[in-house]
Amino acid sequence: MIAVLDYGIGNLRSAEKALRHVGADARLVTRPEEAADAAGVVLPGVGAFGACARALSQSGLDAVVFEAVAARRPLLAVCVGMQLLFEGSEESPGTPGLGLLAGKVVRLGEGVKRPQMQWNLVTPVRHRGGATDGLSSPPLLEVPEWFYFVHGYAAEPERADDLAATCDYGGILAAAVARDNLFATQFHPEKSGRAGLGLLARFAERCRS
Repeated sequence: MIAVLDYGIGNLRSAEKALRHVGADARLVTRPEEAADAAGVVLPGVGAFGACARALSQSGLDAVVFEAVAARRPLLAVCVGMQLLFEGSEESPGTPGLGLLAGKVVRLGEGVKRPQMQWNLVTPVRHRGGATDGLSSPPLLEVPEWFYFVHGYAAEPERADDLAATCDYGGILAAAVARDNLFATQFHPEKSGRAGLGLLARFAERCRS
């Protein structure tokens, strides 16, 4: 079972439905105990960083995220869910993120339309070992593919080896980050057609194995 964390922000059923479409037993969970037996965890996020951070904390589901990381269970974070993994965001000064990854979230630069609301080419970043994420090979992203973005802020990881993929939108941006069992995307796999379903199918397979 893959637990999709439902902490009352946005339409989370799209992520659940997309995972079910690729054959995963995905379920929305609203309480930490409902995720106790999950093989993997999905942290979605839509809207403002501060509102998402507060809602996640108030729901108690932030504990599920920390536990998944500690237990090395596959964790997939999406859009603002990815941003929450960092220490904080310019969008909501004074509101801390989960701090699982070093770095901050900054507003998209001048000279581009904000938010980015379009398809963009995502290019994997190859590190020393040749893999783009810390989950078992092959990586969730293997070749450049087009994914759908909706965001006005982007993460800036402090560690170069946390960067899993980039896109170009007025400059090079972090499109995906990864470390150990954690993988996160700024884009929306559930809205990205064949490429997005392929990524979700590979994530589901990691959870099964």
